[in-house]
Amino acid sequence: MKKKGVFIVVLAILAIVVLFTWSSYNSMVKGDEKVQTAWSQVENVYQRRADLIPNLVNTVKGYAAHEKGTLEGVVQARARATQITVDPENMNEASLQKYQNAQGELGAALGKLLMIQENYPDLKANENFLELQSQLEGTENRIAVERKKFNETARQYNIMIRQFPKNIFAGMFGFSKKPYFKAAEGSEKVPAVKF
Repeated sequence: MKKKGVFIVVLAILAIVVLFTWSSYNSMVKGDEKVQTAWSQVENVYQRRADLIPNLVNTVKGYAAHEKGTLEGVVQARARATQITVDPENMNEASLQKYQNAQGELGAALGKLLMIQENYPDLKANENFLELQSQLEGTENRIAVERKKFNETARQYNIMIRQFPKNIFAGMFGFSKKPYFKAAEGSEKVPAVKF
């Protein structure tokens, strides 16, 4: 009878370990999928911005033909930004930073393009330009929201895979920490406003 009792206890312990491992693995997979979904949404809003840019450039071209350098800068920055992709399966600090830098360059180029309107009163009143500018502003807000959601989802995932005992299983099954979006360098400085 003792052998049977020991066997049942060992079997019960083994069943608990298997169920806990199974549950832990599935929760880490679910967390990883949430991070990948959040990343896809970040890419989606960046793509929306990239899709709006050719229309904006073409609208400005008609009014500001001699602003060729600014227009070319936007087109080149858009090309660089759309060429850089991040694989959510292999996301790391370096790849996310490279992506973020390219998107930052595009944002700066867009800022220069939007400032052109100050020199062209007719452009300020152009309905197409105003609509595109409004859509870009809305898209920039969406980008900020989606980046925040991504960071929150990545934070929840990172906490989960680092807590004991899931950290043991995370290492065994290859789940690794996800990077975060960070503020661009110099963004902590308050811009000077001069009149």
